[in-house]
Amino acid sequence: MKTDALIDMLAANAGPAPRAAVARRLGPVVVLGVVASAIGAVLSYGLIPAWMWSDASLWIKLGYALALAASGVALVNRLARPGAVATSAWRVALAVLVLMVALGVATLMQAPPERRMTDWMGHSWASCPWHVLLLSLPALGLAMWALRGLAPTHARVAGAAAGLLAGALGAAGYSLACTELAPAFVATWYTLGIAGAMALGALLGPRLLRW
Repeated sequence: MKTDALIDMLAANAGPAPRAAVARRLGPVVVLGVVASAIGAVLSYGLIPAWMWSDASLWIKLGYALALAASGVALVNRLARPGAVATSAWRVALAVLVLMVALGVATLMQAPPERRMTDWMGHSWASCPWHVLLLSLPALGLAMWALRGLAPTHARVAGAAAGLLAGALGAAGYSLACTELAPAFVATWYTLGIAGAMALGALLGPRLLRW
């Protein structure tokens, strides 16, 4: 049988491709992922003190996590399609990171010299990345499930994108429990936790997203 005839036979009565298939799978992942990370953070570590809600640094921290999550959504949405690349979305994610690092360095340089190390390391630098990574696991599992039902052809890159999304959602949830506010701390240790989720996603991608 010729290739064209085989394609025609397979496509017969298939009907139109469903619209917004990626969005329908990815939307619940984002909602459930952020809810799971927020509930997990509050139940495991407690809620931040009430006064922190009026501190701009908290909203910068949340904004950083959510901006990376938005980049992750764009990346997964793009890479879920066969043969797709997502160079512009990676550039946006990198720009968000660079802005946060620049803010962290600027605020660190403005602080008194005796406070700089404390602002950078905080009191939880050793545990923060692990908390972010742990809280990202539900969202990572959900993102992998969403991608398995779609058609990514670059499994490792798609897995890394899922890890970015999950790590950022984990960081957003952890922001509700973490009392560290210094931008330098967030730019370093939150980012390290998100990078861990990306690495895990890249490792699992070829195993879980192979056709």
